[in-house]
Amino acid sequence: MRRARFRRTRRAGAVTLVSALTLTALAACGTSSSDDGDNGDGNSANANPAAPLDPKTKVTITIDCMPPAAKKAELEEWNEDVEEFNKTYPNVTVQGRSTPGQCLEPPRFTAMLKAKSQPDVFYTYFTDLDQVLDNDGAQDISAYVNDRTVPLLKDIDPDVLGSLKKDGKLYGLPTSNYRMGLLINRPLFERAGLDPDTPPATWEDVRSAAKKIAALGDGVAGFGEYSAGNTGGWHFTAQMYSLGGEVVDASGTKAAFNDATGKQVAHNLHAMRWEDDAMGKTQLLKWGDLQKQIATDKLGMFLAAPDDVTYMVQQLGAKYENFGMGPIPGGKNTLAGGNNYMIKKGISSDKVKAAIAWLNFKFTTVGKGQYDWERTKGDSLPVGLPQPNLWLNDSKTKDDAARRQFATMPVQNFKAFMDNPVPGKAEPPKAQEIYKVLDNVMSGILTDKDADIDKLLSTAETQVNQVLANR
Repeated sequence: MRRARFRRTRRAGAVTLVSALTLTALAACGTSSSDDGDNGDGNSANANPAAPLDPKTKVTITIDCMPPAAKKAELEEWNEDVEEFNKTYPNVTVQGRSTPGQCLEPPRFTAMLKAKSQPDVFYTYFTDLDQVLDNDGAQDISAYVNDRTVPLLKDIDPDVLGSLKKDGKLYGLPTSNYRMGLLINRPLFERAGLDPDTPPATWEDVRSAAKKIAALGDGVAGFGEYSAGNTGGWHFTAQMYSLGGEVVDASGTKAAFNDATGKQVAHNLHAMRWEDDAMGKTQLLKWGDLQKQIATDKLGMFLAAPDDVTYMVQQLGAKYENFGMGPIPGGKNTLAGGNNYMIKKGISSDKVKAAIAWLNFKFTTVGKGQYDWERTKGDSLPVGLPQPNLWLNDSKTKDDAARRQFATMPVQNFKAFMDNPVPGKAEPPKAQEIYKVLDNVMSGILTDKDADIDKLLSTAETQVNQVLANR
């Protein structure tokens, strides 16, 4: 049951009305009105970037990716957080913008950047920094972010912050992160005589386990992979990383996957598909397909981020206790990613300060905003997944304890994943374009028993080199 302090009638007034403005007046415009002392060059008079926002300065900021009405609990939490934030900053008006469908769709995001129509605070993926900077879209906030404006800055994983830096400059703050691991169906593991508390740790182990699970029959596949919608290339990259390989060389100008490691990945997948018949007959799968299979006990395991479990429970009716996770097999590196907010270049200094104050409250404060796990549990939302987890040091200790205290799922099912952390590695440059090319490698391997693996990799290498030459 929801706790008493949140059991209040939702107001039709200030906070909810402000959030709803996105559906009307803000729909066509990404910039907010200049009500904050802007002197015409994007900076407020007498502004000191390193100092927190003056509580007396009135500011309005527009913010991307407010939860839509369909996500009732998440939207209520957003509005509660705006109200709580305004107790410290009554001078800041937060205008949330909700986006139908997926919050960040690449074509819409690209069009927004080119039109300079992004809101003051806009949502991005870890891989978007180059695109944003190529379009001169983000403010360098290095001078604004310090231990006064973001008190837990020293406890944020530097690898996560690194995704928002270029040439020593910081362009945003993170909201969530993930590292890919091996997601398993615990009941199928048990039925196949496998220990679900000890997921396969090598790709040889994966192949062996997949054969045992597929032997259960009734259309059950042991291991699943993507090969369409750029997701096949995404997972080929993850497998390369897991074995210590690279997709692009250190210079960022040449493909690096047509080597012994790339051939090992390709041949192992081909063997599981065609020699072992352990990957199912339906291929050309994309994101969402493997989730449906494992949620209905038709798939034993696949590479995934922890939040896939949330999708399967909330959208597909699965049960948390049916899933577990181990580190990515091979364990050399794992593909890391996540989300963040950047701040529009050219807005006033006071708007930048207000934006950082909001992002700090909502996304980078242990025990508040998205890390208020007691509230999250009270709202029947998931608690206990191992990620997002931005934290190191005392912040990590406190946050982990709260996750366990208010968990809504058996956290021990993720113990192997948590106890065996694998170094995270960022996605390659031009990631989506590269993934599209590598989809052809994955689809060739998984749909053609007589696939010429050397030719698939060589052709992909040529095409990726062309992509990188156009950076």
